[in-house]
This record gives sequence, structure tokens and C-alpha cells, in this order.
Amino acid sequence: MQPRKNPWLVLMVFSLGLFMTLLDLTIVNIAIPSIVDDLKAPLDGILWMLNAYSLVYAVLLITSARLGDMFGPRALFVAGVGTFTVASALSGVAQDPTQLILARAAQGLGAALIAPQGLPMITSLFAPEKRAGVFAIFGILAGLAVVLGPTLGGLIVANWGWRWIFYVNIPIGVALVVAAFAFVPDLRIGKSHRLDLVGVALASAGLLLVVFGLIEGQRFDWGTVTGFVTIPEIIVAGIVILVAFIGYERRVQAREPLLPFEVFRDRNFTLMVFVLMAMGFAMLGVFLPLTIYFQSVLGFDALTAGLTIAPMPLAMMFASGVVASQVQKIGPKPFLFAGLTLFTVALGFIAWSVSADGDRWALLPGFILMGIGMSGVWTPVYDLATRDLKPELAGTASGVLNTMQEIGTVIASAAIGAVLQNQLAASLRSEAVTYSAQLPASFRQPFVDGFSNAAKQGLEVGAGQNGAALQLPPGIPQSVADQLAQLGHAVFTHAFVDAMRPSMALPIAIVVAAALVSLAARAPRRVRSEPRPEPVPAAS
Repeated sequence: MQPRKNPWLVLMVFSLGLFMTLLDLTIVNIAIPSIVDDLKAPLDGILWMLNAYSLVYAVLLITSARLGDMFGPRALFVAGVGTFTVASALSGVAQDPTQLILARAAQGLGAALIAPQGLPMITSLFAPEKRAGVFAIFGILAGLAVVLGPTLGGLIVANWGWRWIFYVNIPIGVALVVAAFAFVPDLRIGKSHRLDLVGVALASAGLLLVVFGLIEGQRFDWGTVTGFVTIPEIIVAGIVILVAFIGYERRVQAREPLLPFEVFRDRNFTLMVFVLMAMGFAMLGVFLPLTIYFQSVLGFDALTAGLTIAPMPLAMMFASGVVASQVQKIGPKPFLFAGLTLFTVALGFIAWSVSADGDRWALLPGFILMGIGMSGVWTPVYDLATRDLKPELAGTASGVLNTMQEIGTVIASAAIGAVLQNQLAASLRSEAVTYSAQLPASFRQPFVDGFSNAAKQGLEVGAGQNGAALQLPPGIPQSVADQLAQLGHAVFTHAFVDAMRPSMALPIAIVVAAALVSLAARAPRRVRSEPRPEPVPAAS
């Protein structure tokens, strides 16, 4: 029998592991321009550095959760941290895009092993009435990862180069492995001793095809990938395989299935799956256009953009403690509805406030309100999702929750990207027609045609976009060239803001739907510190 471990030290270890993976997601984005320059790679190739991570992560979460049930959360956590650390080192020494993409896929594998293991430990080591504060800690760390990623990434890239955004994970990973063996008990929370290999194959194949299709759809213009294979066919094939997976799992529910359907008999859990998927959609749906807006329209560098967003996670951190202390007294349901409502109001304010000639302070009230709203989401949503679940289902529940939230972000990437692209193409032409009136008559039509062609070819939205992509005829007077550059910048910035607003309408609608869904949740049973079944320690 192992000596009893301090649950707060256990929480610290799992929280830092999750924080490391979340930070890595946000910190890497800042380094993309430097990586493109250093490895002499095309931008679409380097973007697979991000997509490989997301693809592997989303596909393997449910399987990883089930493995945690079988072999214990600590074993999977240590394996995940070890994999993530080695993959970080390989990412740092990569000499070409292929090596970097493979190393990032290995990082995604490590993150998938880490992510689902904390929730089973929380449900085993903390009484139900103490979990609100625990979930608040996870929310605070997620907020810190959002704000520290861009700022820390900008500092590292500027001073030591892009490779150090991966090297910094190495000492953290080594320390986490040591801490896991020192502080985390090796508990077997489930009773499974058999992995549902057919279920793993079907779930992995289905998720792989659906997620790949959503990630790559815009790149292939939602058409042909190769030969007769198209993006819609890939997505449909993935959905068909997932339906087959559900059918197979239904037949093996009595034989340790990969996905026990019992977890969905809890109404609150099922509803919170949708809420978390909606939040995954909303978070990416908001910050994708905002990131481009800050750097391409307002001309901020990465550090300034990160500091502009900082009030949001800071407000969430401060408010989370208050929410956690009140959830147990009042119940999670009112806080969840209020948090989602405030989040929706904040999104509406930001969409209304953005302008081509705005400044960083105009959005400050929206970011503060968004942070307060999010503090009312993360703690209650996990409280409602897990309060009435049996401990042996916690691993599966964690895998499902993480998977659906990640799929929400992938769907958002495809949907928001498509709306932005289509709206920007239309807005560029209309703005070009408006601004061309200020040019000499002979330059008006070429000016409009230049932006129309740029939109059709996929306009790059880099920092400081100024319309330089327009091809100027030789011998043009310098005064006209300067005027064209000035008007070109105005066309792009106003067109992007016009396109940004309808793209933000999507996450607003999704969060409104989530708020309405939350009203259907039932109040969780009031459970006090009554004796709970002890997890089974692993044999020494």
C-alpha cells in the first residue's frame, strides 16, 4: 500500500502538465514567420506544423483516456510528458519542414496522452464540494497560457530565435516527470484490462478523416485533393466510419468498450459536451479574426497584440476565485447561464467596436467583460459535467469532453476562415470602387481590378498590410504611387473590418445556443463529504 499523497500537490503536477501543452499551442503561432525564413519553406507547408499537432491531438484523446483507465492516469501522464519533451527537443533541432512536422505530430501525441488524465484524478482525490475551486485553477492556468503565449513567444523569438520556443519545454518536462513519480499516486481508477482495438481503429480513422477534411478544406477550396478524392468525400467517409463506430460500440457495451454509453445517460454531461464544443468554436472564432486585425489592420507587433488581449485572462483569473466560492452555495447552473450571456455580450461589443482606425483601448471593456464571462463558464461546466458521474467513467468523460472541444475549434477554423475569405473578397471590391474615386480617371479601373484579382488569388494578410500586392505600371509618377499605396492600405483595412463582423456573428450565435442549452441542465445532487469508494492502488 502506497503512502497517501497530498491531493493539492497532485493537482499542481497535472495542472503544470496541461499548462505546458496549452502554452505550446499559443506560443508557436508567433514563430511562424521566423520558421518560414529559416527553413526556406512555403507558408502552407509550415502551417502543417500546427495542423499535425491538432490532428494527432484530436484523434487520440478518447483512446488515451481509456488507456488511462486501464493503466492508471499517472502512467499515461508520465508517458505523455516524456513524449512531449522528446518531441520538443526534436522540433528544436529540425533542419527541414518534414522533420518539424513529424516532431510536432509527436508533440500532439504527447499532449493527447496528458490532457485526459487530470479529471479522473480530481474526481478520485477531491470531494464533490471541493471540485469547483479545482476547476477554477484549471481555468486560471488556461487564461495564463492565452496571455503568456504571444508575449513570451515574442520575447523568445526576438532574443534567442524560434528554436528556443521548443527547447524551453525540456527542463519543464524533466521536472514534471520527477514530480509525477514523487507526488502522484499510481491509482487504477477503472477496472478495464482490455483495449477495444476495433473501437480504437474505427474512432481514430473516422476522426482522422473528419478533422483532416475540416483543416485542409479551405486550402483545397473544398474541392479535389488528388485524383477523384475530394474534401467533401473525405469528410463524409469519416462521418460514415464514426457512425459505424457507434454501431459497433453499441454491440460491445457489455465487453469493456472504448466508449461506454453509460456516460451519456447523465443529462448534464451530454449537455455540457455541447457547451464545451461551442466554447471551443467561439474561442477560435473570436481570436482568429482578432489576431489578424491587430497585426494586419492596426499594425501591432506580436508582443503588443498579446498585451492588448491580456486584460481578458487577467479578468478571468480574478473572477474565477469568486465564482468558485459561490458555485457550491448557489449552484453551477445560474453561473453558467450568466457566464455564457456575458461572453455573448462581450463578443457583440467587440464586433461593434472594431474599426479600421481604432486603437487598443477601444476593445478594453469587451475583453474585461469576456474574461468575467469565461470565469462563469469553465468552473460550472465541469462541475455540471462531472458531479454525478461514477468515478470509473471519469477517464472516458475527460476524453469525450476534450475531443469535442477540440473538434469545435477545428470546425471554427474551417467555418470562420471560409466566411472571412468570402466576405473579404466581396468587401475588397466594394471598398476599392469607393476609394478609386479619389484617383485620376485612368487609374481607377486598374485599381479596382487589382484588388478583385488579389481577392480571387487569396490575399496574404500579413502584418502591416498596405496593398503593396497591387502591380503598379512602370513609369508611374511618384505622387500617384504614394496615393495608390495609401488608398490600397485603406481599402484593405476597411474591407477586413467589414468582413470581420459577419465572421464574429457565427461564434455569437453558437454561444447563444449554448446558453439556451445550459438552461436544460438539472441542478446536481447536493453531495457533502460522505465516504467515497477509494481508488485501487497499483500493486507494488
